[in-house]
Order: sequence, then C-alpha cells, then structure tokens
Amino acid sequence: MKHQKDYNFLQKQILLMIGLSLIPGFIYVILGWFFTGLLPAALWYGGLILVSLYGFSLYKKFNSKKMTKSELAAWYKHLTYFMYIIFSSWSVIFVLNIGYHEHNLHYIAIFTQLGASVTASTLLVSDRRMFVPILLTLMLPLSLYFLFLDTWFGYVLTIFSLIFVSVLLYAANNTNRLIQNNYYQAQHDILTGLFNRRYFMEYIESMSERLMNTKKVVYMLLIDLDHFKTINDSLGHDIGDKLLQEVSKRIDAFSKETHVLARLGGDEFVLVSQEIEEKDYSDEDAYAFAMNLLSVIRAQYTIDGHNLHISASIGLHEITHFSLDTKNFIREVDIAMYEAKSQGRDGVIVFNKDLSKKVERHLVIEQKLHQTLHGNKLHVYYQPQFNRSQEMVGCEALVRWFDDELGTLAPDEFIPIAESTGLILELGSYVLHETFRNLHAWNEKGVFIEYFSINISIRQMIDETFLEEVEVMYAYYFAKLKENQTIVFEITEHVFAENMALAVRNMNRLKDIGIIFSIDDFGTGYSALNYLQELPVSEVKIDKSFVAEMDKSKNSKNMIATIISIAKNFNLTIVAEGIETEEQLEILKALECDTFQGFYFDQALAHDAFEQKYLGLSPIA
Repeated sequence: MKHQKDYNFLQKQILLMIGLSLIPGFIYVILGWFFTGLLPAALWYGGLILVSLYGFSLYKKFNSKKMTKSELAAWYKHLTYFMYIIFSSWSVIFVLNIGYHEHNLHYIAIFTQLGASVTASTLLVSDRRMFVPILLTLMLPLSLYFLFLDTWFGYVLTIFSLIFVSVLLYAANNTNRLIQNNYYQAQHDILTGLFNRRYFMEYIESMSERLMNTKKVVYMLLIDLDHFKTINDSLGHDIGDKLLQEVSKRIDAFSKETHVLARLGGDEFVLVSQEIEEKDYSDEDAYAFAMNLLSVIRAQYTIDGHNLHISASIGLHEITHFSLDTKNFIREVDIAMYEAKSQGRDGVIVFNKDLSKKVERHLVIEQKLHQTLHGNKLHVYYQPQFNRSQEMVGCEALVRWFDDELGTLAPDEFIPIAESTGLILELGSYVLHETFRNLHAWNEKGVFIEYFSINISIRQMIDETFLEEVEVMYAYYFAKLKENQTIVFEITEHVFAENMALAVRNMNRLKDIGIIFSIDDFGTGYSALNYLQELPVSEVKIDKSFVAEMDKSKNSKNMIATIISIAKNFNLTIVAEGIETEEQLEILKALECDTFQGFYFDQALAHDAFEQKYLGLSPIA
C-alpha cells in the first residue's frame, strides 16, 4: 500500500513534467523547421501535447482524501502510463535527431536525453517502480548510440553512460529509501510497527470526505486492554512491551484483510473497517467481529516463561455520512469503550442512543462547568466523622453542584469531566480556598475540629502552582493552628500510579508544612498495600464498596480485617466510609477501626447546617 503522501507528491510532478516537456519540446519544433524538417517534429510535438492533456486530466481528477482505495489504485495505474509515455517521447526525439551531425544536433539530443534522465531520477524519486524502468529506457538508446560509433571514445562514452545511469539509480534508490523510512517512522508506532495516532487522524480525515461522497458505512472499534498496568508494573516494562507486541500481532493477523489498525498509545488500539455499502452493513456482523476479536485477545500468552492472560474492553461505533464530525464520533466510541470498562471490562459495548444522550449530557456539563466556576454556583458541604465513642472528631469537605437546568449533579459525574478538561485545577483551588477560609473562621470563633479532610486530584498533586498555592494559604490561614488539629489531604491510589516519584516528592514538601495524607478508597488498587511501604501517609480510608458488602460477604469482611491489621502495623489511622447500618459499625469497631463516616451518622451538610448541628454556631441573621 502506497502512502497518501506518495500520491500527493506524484500529483505535483504532473504539471512540472508537462512544463518541462512542452517548453523544450517546442524548441525541437523550431530546430525541425530550420534543419531536420517540420513535419516529424510537429507530429512528435502534437503527440506530446496529447499526452500532456492526458496528464493534466489526471492532475485535475486526483483527490486522495475523497478517492477510495480502488480509485487511487486506478489513478496510479494511469499516472504510470502517463509517465512512461511522456519520458519515452524523449527517447523518440533523441532517435529522430541523433543522426544530424551536420548541424551538431546530436549534441542537443544527447544533452536532452541526459537531462531527461536526471529529471526522471529527481521527479519520480518517491516511486521506485517508475524511476527504475524509465531511467533504463532513457539511458539505453544513449549507450547504444555511443557503442555503435565503433570508435575508442565511443566505447569509453558507453562505459561512462553506464556508470552515469548506475549513479543515478544509486542516488535515487538511497533517496527513495530515506523518504520511505521517514514516511514509515512518521506514520508507524515504534514498538509494534502498527500505524500510529498521527496516521489514524489523517486516515479518519480522508475517510470522512470519502464517506460524504460514497454514502457508505464503516465501523470503528476502540480497544483498551484490561489491567495491563498490573502486568507492566508487576513483571516489568520489558514483559509489558513484549505483551503489547504479541497483542498487536494477533489483532493485525485477525483484521488486516478487512480493517485499518492503529495503536493510539499505551495499551489502546483502534480498528476501522473497510467502507461498506449501507445495504450490506449489519450491527450484528460488526458485533460478532468484535466478540471474535475479544476471544483472540483473551487466549493465553507465553512471554519469557510467564503464562499471561489479558482481556480487553471494546467500544463499537457505526459511522455514516450523517455522523461525520470527527471529534464527536471519536468521543462517542471512547464513551462506548469506557462503558464496557464500567460494566466489568472484558466486553463489547455498541454506541447507541442512550450513550448518545450521555455524551450530550457530558458536553453540556463541560460547558456549564466553565460558567459555574465563574458564577459561584458550587458549594462545599461537610460530612462529619466520628470516633469509636461516636463523638464528632472531624469532617470531610465535599463539593456539591446545583444547576437550575440539570438539577443536582453528583461529584462522581462532574469531577471526572473536570479532570479530563483540566478544570479540576480551578475547581480544586475553589474548594481549597473555601475550606481553609471556613476552618480558619471556626478557629477564630473558638470551635476546633480535630481532623479536616480535603480530596485532592491527580492533576493537583503534580501541579507546581497548586503546591505553591497550598503553602501560601496554609501560612496565611493557619499560622496559629492548634497542636491537636490536623489537615488531611485525601488522595486516591491512582495518583501514585501516575507518577510515584513525583507524588512522593510533592507529598513530602506539603508534609513539611504540617499537612498529612490519607489514601482514599484504599484496597481498590492492585498494589495498594505496597504503597504503605513507599509513601509518607498517615491514614488509610477503607473503600465504601467493602463496607457495603461487609455484613453480606465474608470476603469483604476478611479484606477489611486484613487492611486494618496491616495498617496498624504501619501505625496508620484507619477511617471507614459508607457506613449505613449499626451492624456495619459494630463489625468495624470489633475490627479496631479508628474513625467512622457515612449515612448511618449523617449525610454531607451545607456550611450553615453543619455549623448549627455540630459546632453549636447559630447562623448570622
């Protein structure tokens, strides 16, 4: 398969070749008029004009983005004919003029033949199938002419002509190889050899234009390997890279006859089907292909003595000329893939109307979030935390958003959107300012809360501006923070998975000013316990999913018991969230959990309600 840039380059050479043929060709007509006879030169030039018109029609017809693969192949075939004919015409004029020694026209014929050879090796350098036969066709008559001179200098010139054509072929071949290598490196993934994201985006752009013309259908599969990071981190990047290579080979072997495959980065791949007539397309066939591909990916891998199993989450999306907003359909298939992950992974989800509504809501939330951050529509609520005697000892600051149109939005819905758009930095800054200001105000009123927890995002922890902001605010608000008061930053395990070294460095920097750290949703990460050895944390917060199943599932109870036991060995405080029943509370007390939080005690309360209920402060009239 030729590169699209090859076709684009060759198209540009058509007009240049026409100009380089017609202008010198007209000079041969003038020379014929004066010396060799007008008729042969005129007939030759008339043929050259016809060939040039043929070439110009090919130039006008070409549009690589709109032409199908078969149409491009047909166009290239005609272009090859054009180039063969127009260069061969110079061999014809060479033969017609080489015998006219009387007026030294043979020198002009020899020079133009050499010039045509150099032109061919330059203009056609991107296509070896063209320049090799054309160069040989141009130089063969010249070499034979020198040979048939039957003189010593003719033999020398024959040898020199053969050396000359060899040099031209050598230089053109090297240049061609360099061009193809550059094309390959620019459009292929280094690790797997598959097409890369850059090629994929160019392909999607050209595919979109073709679908607008042909009204055909394609489908796209977005493939993300499940728990690949677990293998990568536990067995090492070398094993992870080899696994990616093996997965790539399997997908490629299964799909290369019917799909375009690219690696977007990491463990994410994309497949785009060939263009299908709308009447022949079937969602069932596309889904069956995706499920069969999933089975291929699932089969055992043996790498460096390790028997590995991996699954994938696949999003499937039909693309027609009605849905050709590039950004939208890529976003939509991405939504479908993440829906597959949220439903337990190892599955295929087809993008549908329900998911479409989800995408539309996502876009609305994203737009409104910009406005909300500048309109003070976000509010910080506080959920109390209790000790074993059920005395309120702390609280967690939780952001809430009430929108006139969308109603109440759960943090689980808008926080990920804020993360993906980068608005989390602005959102996090607002929450930080609000909570620090309120805690300071309570301290000024003589009401002290022992523990004050704030959720911190991945982006905040790796942002230098955030660190500086915390340091400045902490110095401003808490210059006289009481000894028994502690500000806790809750961070999920994903923070550490992103960049362990940077996370540790930044945590130690904030720990130096008095802030302590808690691992939120502890136990949900694959290497949660390993973090306790490496991180400067003082607290772990047991994920509510374990608490919810604790009185129903022996495994969940055992998991909590294990977490508490190990955390105690590291002298860490243990907080359990999501407590909803007295039975859950009693089990956690028996397991020696330290602090408790959940609806059994109270939900998160607005600022004034929290003050009044737990701090004994009356709202200002």
